[in-house]
Amino acid sequence: MAAPGTPAPPAPVAPGDLSEGGSRGPPDPLPEPKQLPELIRLKRDGGRLSEGDIRDFVRAVVDGTAQGAQIGAMLMAIRLQGMDLEETSALTQALAKSGQQLEWPEAWHPQLVDKHSTGGVGDKVSLVLAPALAACGCKVPMISGRGLGHTGGTLDKLESIPGFSVIQSPEQMQVLLEQVGCCIVGQSEKLVPADGILYAARDVTATVDSLPLITASILSKKVVEGLSALVVDVKFGGAAVFPNQEQARELARALVGVGAGLGLRVAAALTAMDNPLGRNVGHTLEVEEALLCMDGAGPPDLRDLVTRLGGALLWLSGQTQKRSNPRPPLEAGLERGRPAEGKHALSSLGSSPGETRSCRQKRSNPRPPLEAGLERGRPAEVKHALGPEAEPRAGSGRSH
Repeated sequence: MAAPGTPAPPAPVAPGDLSEGGSRGPPDPLPEPKQLPELIRLKRDGGRLSEGDIRDFVRAVVDGTAQGAQIGAMLMAIRLQGMDLEETSALTQALAKSGQQLEWPEAWHPQLVDKHSTGGVGDKVSLVLAPALAACGCKVPMISGRGLGHTGGTLDKLESIPGFSVIQSPEQMQVLLEQVGCCIVGQSEKLVPADGILYAARDVTATVDSLPLITASILSKKVVEGLSALVVDVKFGGAAVFPNQEQARELARALVGVGAGLGLRVAAALTAMDNPLGRNVGHTLEVEEALLCMDGAGPPDLRDLVTRLGGALLWLSGQTQKRSNPRPPLEAGLERGRPAEGKHALSSLGSSPGETRSCRQKRSNPRPPLEAGLERGRPAEVKHALGPEAEPRAGSGRSH
């Protein structure tokens, strides 16, 4: 028994007891990561994937431990069961962090803008809009995609120009932005590599139209770009990925919601695509039409969409204060052919000026618009089924 006034000795504490005066035991071990079949089964049965689950899946995709069949099975499980906004946000961040984050000079931040489209037949807006925005003083570090399903991809169109390279390092991208204000590149080992793998897998697993997969794919590329503003052109109709407006509206809400949660200022435009955009369909022909538009010509519907989307970006990024009509700078630039001033960037990407000029040879007998009764998606589906071998390369001298 202790003498009066002497403090009693501390009572023994069980290991791990965190009560006052106790010693801290070893921390609880972290849960073992789930194996891929378990993750696939969880999502297949309608369960919810945690942020750690999603991170582990994306890591396995990038390091090659995920088999192709497992990637396809997970994509289909997500396509059938969906994802909530938190899961979609976690997938977006995991894809973005699978590669390098682009870093730009601080002074560029208000000028960094981009646009993305969900795709449609004859959609060559990016080819015109990127240089048009650059002509207005913006910086456009566009990481784009290839064709999915029957829709053509911006990268596929650019690669119809002989020598054009869509794979650029972050250092090369910065040089291009300094010199001409815009660049259009693809995913690579350094830039969102996980999205590149999943993007290709979606095209062969009938999961192209999955809303969470589309949302994560688009926004992961834009998070990496470090943008001040993004406009997403969500298309619907017979020549688009989504045939009806309600599906497109649901995707638009997801893009804006997830983007805001990741610190992106995102606006979504719903545009009808029951008709091909412009007059030409096919990679090389669409490049030709885009070049005409840059020179101040081109079809009215293409010019109108370029100025509407570009005007929204100028307002979102603070480049113009006219919210009601932010289009005049772009309209004036197209009239004067100012975007064409940036076409010498093609030589920086491996294309010679002669090969670029060959894309612009005016046709003596231009194609008439497609007949209104034509089933709009069919020509693109036929072209997609024929494959790239049926697509003439720019500069090949084909006449029609």
